[in-house]
Amino acid sequence: MTRIVIFANGNLSEPDKLRRRLRPTDRIFCADGGTVHALALGLTPELIIGDFDSLPPNLMAGMKAAGVNFQRHPARKDQTDLELAFQTAVAEGVDEILLVTALGGRLDQMLANIFLLARPEYASVRLTLVDGSQSATVLGSHQTLTLTGQPGDTLSLVPLTPTVQQVNLSGVEWPLVEATLTFGSTWSISNAFTTPQATVQIGEGMVLVVHIETNERLSE
Repeated sequence: MTRIVIFANGNLSEPDKLRRRLRPTDRIFCADGGTVHALALGLTPELIIGDFDSLPPNLMAGMKAAGVNFQRHPARKDQTDLELAFQTAVAEGVDEILLVTALGGRLDQMLANIFLLARPEYASVRLTLVDGSQSATVLGSHQTLTLTGQPGDTLSLVPLTPTVQQVNLSGVEWPLVEATLTFGSTWSISNAFTTPQATVQIGEGMVLVVHIETNERLSE
């Protein structure tokens, strides 16, 4: 499975945990200042995308010397650097995109980064956002997701469409069978794993599946 990891210009939290999630075969794309976080993990990006207003000139020079590709865009544009990076990654025809260092800082940009995952034109790609011990994956109509964790891990379903129908959830303290979730409801927040795996299946709609590891795993 081909995966592109996109580094955004948010906060780098718990770098050791992020390192453990990365694969040797990952392709690394950076949205402008996200390059700083990739370099902090010892990674050389394949491509840097943006208007380069948040990428220090010395780092840009170093990346050019290392043969890294750049995709430059004007400062006055209609998309954020991260959205442009997503468009480029999706056009590569990959199976999965992992978004990292996308949270923290400005509330508007943080929310936009999360909702960017729900754009319908990205539905063919498995999209996951990772921040420390938290991960969030978009699940669309007629899709199934099995998560590996441990009893006590938190699992929440956040509806992204007005309704999410025929929701089945197993391996948790409060399972769901053919349930309907509604946008803005907190009914499906803070469930808990009871087995090493939990499975989510939906019929129609779109939901953000959030998995938070337990404190015991955080200390490992």
